[in-house]
Amino acid sequence: MFVLLGGCTKETPAASEPGPAPPPPVVKKTSDRPVIVAFGDSLSAGFGLEPGQSYPDYLQQILDKQGYSYRVIPEALSGDTSSGGVARLELVLAHQPRIVVLELGANDGLRGIPVSRTRENLSSMIERFKAAGAKVLLASIMLPRNYGAAYTREFDGMYPELARKHGIPLIPFPADVALNPKLMLPDALHPNAEGNVKVAENVFRTLQPLLAR
Repeated sequence: MFVLLGGCTKETPAASEPGPAPPPPVVKKTSDRPVIVAFGDSLSAGFGLEPGQSYPDYLQQILDKQGYSYRVIPEALSGDTSSGGVARLELVLAHQPRIVVLELGANDGLRGIPVSRTRENLSSMIERFKAAGAKVLLASIMLPRNYGAAYTREFDGMYPELARKHGIPLIPFPADVALNPKLMLPDALHPNAEGNVKVAENVFRTLQPLLAR
């Protein structure tokens, strides 16, 4: 999915390197439906939109309409980095997810964090989720072209490389959203509600083969 879309926000500063891990959270189970966790940053949080207009909200609507009995839980923090994602792993695992949609790294790229560090963090998260029995989908991210040819080439190539390494599906970057001003907020960084509908459809196309009725 993403980045010509997503980045840090002034409202919520990007996460830094993780500190000591807190005790695993206790999550009260409210449904017997298998869980899909949308794990990411402002792109998964629906930054700048009304409640109910994030891509996880629209993904839930698609699943319900298609007759799939899954519950989508967003674990999204605006401005988060891959290091922040590593620090939040236990919160996600506490949901006992059947599937995790992993959408992180945009803020790493916009901050110029070494690609090797981002790659290591994403790989660590994928391995942890798989070890816990969850299937993982990785969202593809592309940087703006003004970040330098060598850096953007390495960054953009990191996502398909990780998908191949770990044998997981890669969600295509939604260029039809990112490059269409009518589907973006005025900041030109985040999808508007209509854009998130299309993002959810994009996610669903990759997710559907992993679903059981």
